[in-house]
Amino acid sequence: MRSKALLRSTLALSVLAASAVALPVQAETLKGALEKAYDNNPTLTAARAGQRAQDENVPIARADGLPSAGSQADYQENLFGVSQGMNDRSLAVSATASVPLYQGGRVKNAVRAAEKRVESGQADLRATEASVFNQVVAVYMDVIRDQAIVSLNRGNVGVLSVNVEATRDRFQIGDLTRTDIAQSESRLALAQGQLRSAEAQLIGSRERYIELVGEAPVDLQPPPPLPNLPASADDAVQQALAENPDIEAAQYQVEASRYDVKSAKGARLPQIEASGRTTYNNYLGSLDSANPAFRADQDRIAGGVGVTATFPLFQGGRPAAIVRQAQARNSQAMEGLIATERSVIAQTRAAFASHRASQDIILSSQTAVQASSLSLEGVRAENSVGNRTILDILNAEQELLNAQVDLVAAQRNAYVAGFSLLAAMGRAEAQDLGLEGGPLYQPEANYNRVKDKVWDWDDDPNPTPQATRTYESPAQNATVPTMDRPGTNASQTPVPPRRY
Repeated sequence: MRSKALLRSTLALSVLAASAVALPVQAETLKGALEKAYDNNPTLTAARAGQRAQDENVPIARADGLPSAGSQADYQENLFGVSQGMNDRSLAVSATASVPLYQGGRVKNAVRAAEKRVESGQADLRATEASVFNQVVAVYMDVIRDQAIVSLNRGNVGVLSVNVEATRDRFQIGDLTRTDIAQSESRLALAQGQLRSAEAQLIGSRERYIELVGEAPVDLQPPPPLPNLPASADDAVQQALAENPDIEAAQYQVEASRYDVKSAKGARLPQIEASGRTTYNNYLGSLDSANPAFRADQDRIAGGVGVTATFPLFQGGRPAAIVRQAQARNSQAMEGLIATERSVIAQTRAAFASHRASQDIILSSQTAVQASSLSLEGVRAENSVGNRTILDILNAEQELLNAQVDLVAAQRNAYVAGFSLLAAMGRAEAQDLGLEGGPLYQPEANYNRVKDKVWDWDDDPNPTPQATRTYESPAQNATVPTMDRPGTNASQTPVPPRRY
C-alpha cells in the first residue's frame, strides 16, 4: 500500500518537473509551440496585415503635398444649328499639372501624425505578440495540468475499484457491513464522475491548443524555467512603465493627436498652388467654308502657367469645429494613456502577487501531499487492526487526491502568472524568447518599403492566407502519455531524442 500511495503522490510532480532523460523527436516543447503560433496564428498574421495597412497612411498623407498631373480628351460632334464657317466637330486634348507650394502646414502635420500612428501600431503589434504568447503558455500548461489530473483521477478510480472488491470480500466473511459496501460504491461512483469531468476538461484544453498553435498537442514536455523575474512588485512596475508595449502605443497616439490639432489649424491659413495647362484643339477639317475669304487653322495648341493663392475668410465655423474636435481627441488620447498606465500597473502587481502566492501554494501542497500519503498509510494500517473504518480510508484517499490536484494546479498557475508578469513588463515578445525556425517578422521593413512610394501602379501581389487552418485536425480525446516512460505517449513507441 505504501508504494501505491507514494506513486500517486509523485504523479503530479513528475508531469511538471524537469526531466534529465533524452526527449523524442515527436515530443513538443513550449518553445516549439510558441514558434508555431508565431508563424501560423491568425490573430498574429491579421495584426501584421493591419499594421501594413497602417503603414500606407504615411504615403497617403504625403501625396497631398506632392505634384499631380492629369490629362483629358474631349470629342464633340455638332449635329444641327451650326453657323457657316463654324466647326462641325472638334477634338480637344489637354494636360494639366499642379504643385502645392503652401497649405498652411496641414500636409506636414498630417504626415507626422501618420508616422506616429505607425509607431503606435508597431507597439500594438508587439502587444499582440505578447498576448498570443501568453495564451499559448496558458493553454500549454493547461494541457499538462489536465493530463496530470486525468491520470490522478484514473488512478483514484482504480484504487477505489479495488477497495470496492476488497470490501465485498470482507463482507462475505462477516468482517464488514453493507454500509461499508455502500460507502465504497458511492465514493467510486463520485470518482468516476470526477474522471469524466477531468477528461472533458482535457479535451477542451487540447482543442484550445489547436486553435492557438495550429496543431494538436503531442507529448508536451516540461517548460523551461522563467528568466529574469523581478525581486519585488515595485521593480516589476518600473520595468513595465518603461517597456510595456501598450503604454508605448498610447504615448504615440497622444503625439499623433497633437499633430492632428496642428493639421486642423492649417485649414484657416492661406494656400498657394502653382499650375500649368496645355491644350490641343483639332477641328478635324470641319472649318472648311463655302466662302473662299474665310480661312482658319484646323488645329492649334495653347498653354499657360500660373500661381493660385487662396485666402479663407469665412467657412461657416467649420475649421474651428474641426480644431476643437481634434483637441478633444487629443484630450481623449491623454486620458487613454493614463488609463493604460493604470491597467498595466494593476496587471503587473496582480501577476506578481499571483506568482508569489502560487509559489507558496506549491510548497504547501507538496507538504500536504507528503502528509496525506503518510496519513493514508497510517489509516490503512489502523484499519487492519480494527481501529479505523472504511470511511476513514476513503476520506484519506480523497484528501490525498485533492492535495495532488492542488499541487498540479498551483504549478500551472505559478508558471502562467510568471509569464504574464514578464508580458506586462514587456519581456515576453518574440525577440525576448529566442524563437527559431526563420527570421522574425520586422514591421519596420514594410514601412521602409512603402513610405516613399509615389508610382500610382505600384501594387503588391494579391494576398493569400498566412495562417494554417485546422478543420482537418482530428477531434481530440483524453488519452494521456504514460508517466513511467517520460517522453512517450500511451499510443506511441519511443523515438530518438530532440532538442529542448
